[in-house]
Amino acid sequence: MSIRNIKLTIEYDGKDFNGWQKQPNKLNIQGNIEDAIQKVTGEKVELYASGRTDAGVHALGQVANFKTETNIPIEKIATAINSQLKTSIRVQKAEEVDERFHSRYNCKRKTYRYIINNNEQASAIYRNMEYHFPKKLNIEKMKKAVKSFVGTYDFSAFKSSGTSNKSSIRTIYNAEIKEENGRIAIELEGNGFLYNMVRIIAGTLLEVGMENVEPEEILEIINSKDRKRAGRTLPPHGLYLVKVNYE
Repeated sequence: MSIRNIKLTIEYDGKDFNGWQKQPNKLNIQGNIEDAIQKVTGEKVELYASGRTDAGVHALGQVANFKTETNIPIEKIATAINSQLKTSIRVQKAEEVDERFHSRYNCKRKTYRYIINNNEQASAIYRNMEYHFPKKLNIEKMKKAVKSFVGTYDFSAFKSSGTSNKSSIRTIYNAEIKEENGRIAIELEGNGFLYNMVRIIAGTLLEVGMENVEPEEILEIINSKDRKRAGRTLPPHGLYLVKVNYE
């Protein structure tokens, strides 16, 4: 029987999970999906993701792939897997791809979004889906500052200790801030991100919004490569992996 390579596009609410990666005795997304695939296909598979997300982080378009010998029609695979998953994880799409495709190694760019609720009162409904910051922020300054992140830089000032990446050089292609009904969405598209990089950038932009840091200082902070110069690491529950591009 021929081996098929299946690419999944996955949405999940990270609130109850200890991140993507399989860990013994801890609820994780990778393990949940692998168990669901095993129930559907009868095969123990290894699921390869475009990258790991931390505990509490959400995804609208995580991508992962696995190899299988199942003859289940491709158009029925997503529904079949979802029937065995927790409702906080949904496979939105399943596609049969070239055997050489790898979710992580073939990834060209990723888009992340960080959401700050800047209303005076927090939301009861979305409390696990956004970071609440009640003090009014200067959004115009934040919009000006975010543009300074576009380009190829050594982002050492924006990574947490414990990162395994050998190089801290990354390229950000697009960076923008949108505001609607008191919610501020920071969106970054890049060729890759360091450990906690988006959450630290969001924390630095928060400092700009509080007028503790001027927009013109962002390049200085980047060039300093000094983590102490950048802002705090904002909590994980405001962060989303929006999409992964392979072209």
